[in-house]
Order: sequence, then C-alpha cells, then structure tokens
Amino acid sequence: MELNGAPLYIVFRRCLNSLEKTAGMTHIMAIDQGTSSSRVIIFDGQGRVLSAVQHEFDMSFPADGWVEQEPEVLWRTSLTAGRDALDAAGLEGKDVAAIGITNQRETTLVWDRATGRCLHPAIVWQDRRTADRCAVMMADGLADEVARTTGLVIDPYFSGTKLAWLLESLPDAKRLADRGALCFGTVDSYLIWRLTKGAAHVTDASNASRTLLYDINAQAWAPGLLDYLAVPESILPVVQDSAGEFGVADPEWFGAPIPILGVAGDQQAALIGQACVAPGMVKSTYGTGCFLMTNTGTEAVRSAHRLLTTVAYRLNGQTTYALEGSIFSAGVAVKWLRDQLGLITEARETEAAARRVDGDAQGVYLVPAFTGLGAPHWAPEARGLFTGMTLDTRRDHLVTATLASVAYQTAELVEAISADGAEVGQLRVDGGMVVNDWLCQFLADVIDRPVERPVNVETTALGAAILAALGGGVLPGIDSADRMWGLEREFRPAMEPTRREYLLTGWRKAVERSLT
Repeated sequence: MELNGAPLYIVFRRCLNSLEKTAGMTHIMAIDQGTSSSRVIIFDGQGRVLSAVQHEFDMSFPADGWVEQEPEVLWRTSLTAGRDALDAAGLEGKDVAAIGITNQRETTLVWDRATGRCLHPAIVWQDRRTADRCAVMMADGLADEVARTTGLVIDPYFSGTKLAWLLESLPDAKRLADRGALCFGTVDSYLIWRLTKGAAHVTDASNASRTLLYDINAQAWAPGLLDYLAVPESILPVVQDSAGEFGVADPEWFGAPIPILGVAGDQQAALIGQACVAPGMVKSTYGTGCFLMTNTGTEAVRSAHRLLTTVAYRLNGQTTYALEGSIFSAGVAVKWLRDQLGLITEARETEAAARRVDGDAQGVYLVPAFTGLGAPHWAPEARGLFTGMTLDTRRDHLVTATLASVAYQTAELVEAISADGAEVGQLRVDGGMVVNDWLCQFLADVIDRPVERPVNVETTALGAAILAALGGGVLPGIDSADRMWGLEREFRPAMEPTRREYLLTGWRKAVERSLT
C-alpha cells in the first residue's frame, strides 16, 4: 500500500528519521480514548502538557446489562480532539513526531475488512449480555484453563465472549469471518485501522491480554480457546510490543503523516505514567471504573483471591506482568448522581457535599453494582443498591456514600493483593476523581496506607506518550518514566482503627445484600 505515492515503509522510515533528528525537541500526540470521552493531549519532549482537549459522548443501554457505543462516535471524537489539541497548542501535524494510543480495554468491535464499516455498535467492557455464555464455560470446566492460559477469570467483562456473541448473532458474520473478510479489534486496533486507512490491523500485548483469547505465557493467540468459542484466527489483529511501529496516520487526518509508535490499554498506560515500572509498585486509576494494578516484573503471579494476572507491557520482546483488581463503577456512579438522579450538577460538587456532613454518611452505603460487581467478587448478576437510609437521610449523605463506595471497593482490592503476597506500601492514584481532596484522604484512611497524588493526574495519556517516545528511540528505556513523575500531595491515614473497621464491616454487609 502507498501513501502519497510512496510505499508505506518508506514513509514510516522518513517519519522515524525526523523523530531522531529532533530528539529532545519533539511533540507527541497522546490519544486517550476512554469509556465516556475521547481526550487528546499534546506533550513536548520533556513530558510537559502543551494542550489537552476532551470530547464527551453518551453510551446506549438497549437492554438490562447491555452497554453499547457507536464506533463512528469513538472515531470522530478522537479525530476532532486531535485536531483541536493541535490548534490549541499552536501546532500543525508536521510538528508532531509520534502518536501514542491508549484506550478503554475489552470493548469489542467487528468491521468489514474491505469497507471498514462496523457490523454492530461497539460492545462496551461493562456489558453483561454474555453472562449465560460465561456460566456455560464455567459448567464446562474451563475456569482453570482460562486462568492458566490467559490469567483472567471467566466473566462477560472480557472481549472473547462478546466476539463470540457477535459472530453467532449477526447475519452472515460467522461465514464472513471464516472467509477472512472481517476484522476484530479492541478500540486501539479500530483507531489504528482508521488512522492508517486500513493499512494496519494490529494491537499490543497489553490489550491482547484482556481478550480471553490470548496466551500470556506463550505470547500468542490461544488455539484451544479460539476453537471453543468458534473464533477464526484470521479475524484477530497481529500482536506487537507496546512500543514500536504500528503504522502511519494518513496525512488527511492531521495534515502530515505521523507514525504511531506506542500503544497500551488505559490501565497499563497509567501504570507507566505513574512510573510504577519496578516490581511491587502500585497504582489505582479512578475514571469510569477503578483499576488497581501492581507491577510483578517478569513473573506472572497467579492470584488466589480472584485478581487478574495480566500483561503490563511488552518491550523489546520481554514481557512485564501485573496483578490487577477491576472495579466496574467509580466515576460512573458520580455521573449517575448527576445525570439520572439530578443530585448534583457538576462532579466537583461532591467534595463540598461530603464536607458539609463531615464525611459521615450516617450509616448509608451505596453498592454501585450497576453492571455487576468486579474483583474480587466477579458477580455479573449483582445490582446496585442504597442501604441504611432513614427519614433523616439527605442528599449530601447519598453523595458521600457514593464517594465512599469507591474507597471501600479499593480497600477490598488492597486486601486481596496483600493476601496474594504483593504487599501495598503506598498507593499512587490518578484519574479525574482524585482532584477531590476529601476522597483521597478518606481513601488513605480506609486502606490505612499513604496515598500519593502526582502533579499530573492524567497519567494514562502520559503513559501512551512515554511508549511513543520509547518506540521512536527518544527515551533510552522504561526507567525514564520516573523522571516524568512528580508528587503533588501525599495523604496519610488518620482514622482510628475502630472507626475504620466499623465502616468496612457495614460495607461488607451491604455487599452481601447486593449479592442475594
């Protein structure tokens, strides 16, 4: 395939040469395609933010537990945010040396290889429509094989059963897939396909490890699971290192050809952006959901407490692993307070609400199991509930209980990771929710460990930029991430142990009710 009359590999080499010549003075575009918005941040060569643009969008909920997005919206908001970010930074496409991509993981798309048209709305990671299929997998005795091969648990969260559902449910989809006429991808693959105008059908190892179809030990697609779910390998993207040559964005999009040099799932990118690149370092990201991850180095640690063993990143053919706990509802619960209940008009109002009641929810708990419960419960059938309400319960108590639910869920993950032998000394936090000082302090109190908030809380995009810089040879190694991280504030635990245990006991009782 050619771009402006030149073979793609020649265009790619020209882009890399440009990157090498301007090392230390380059600009990197980080595309952060998330669950509720597409954000693009332009970084300079020292990792400083020159501009940041975010475009929000809505999801659809066509049935109980179903969550979908329009693929064209994911693409258009990403593209528009990129163009707007260039304008805001006073730059043109020719000034950008590389693109890094980070993305909501597990969200599943299938498109026509010839036309690029998606056959169905994207099935979002929160979607639970394949719960019955997962129950059949469990009954068939696949739990051990899935854990051993993929590091995951059997749950609708992951892409594999979503892809199987699409191939089974859409007319002619299975026939077309068997002919090699379809492409499957998570959002990173889809964006790369669109950016390169179909020249590259690729993903990275961190995203592949979230599909339920990837052998994280062999670093290859797992034939046994592909056969079981009737997924032809021809539909799958090529799996690459997290830093390297993923393709070239066509000049139509940003005015110049730009190489795509770094890709990682959002939580893995945040791990890098938080400089958690040594074994034992732990971060937790608070966006739509909450995801706590600890770097375990080159060892794929198996959890005895229903945490996930996943690929953190793969560089120069060497895989770094992580243990992860996934919470499905964090920021989305605050969005629910705003959009569905009308209790707030802006997310930032939640801190003032918690302070008005001195952080005391008066015995009210929210279990935000809107799409089931993630780790360590993995209960797709659970649903959300408020408990402990009385006639004295006010709006501020409900808002405080919503914020507190995020801390309680995190405490469950910290307990599970500690029980697996990966002790948490301190927790580095990021994401939109952690601008809330009350939440950060309450989190430190509940987990009884220091909480560190960085200067730049947009660490997901920073991680993508670091990978792109690694892919272009601008940074000497992943350890360079440490020099881009800075502490803005540390929150130290100050809660009495009896109070902490009282609150956590109430939380555990509320969770039990949501599971019955």
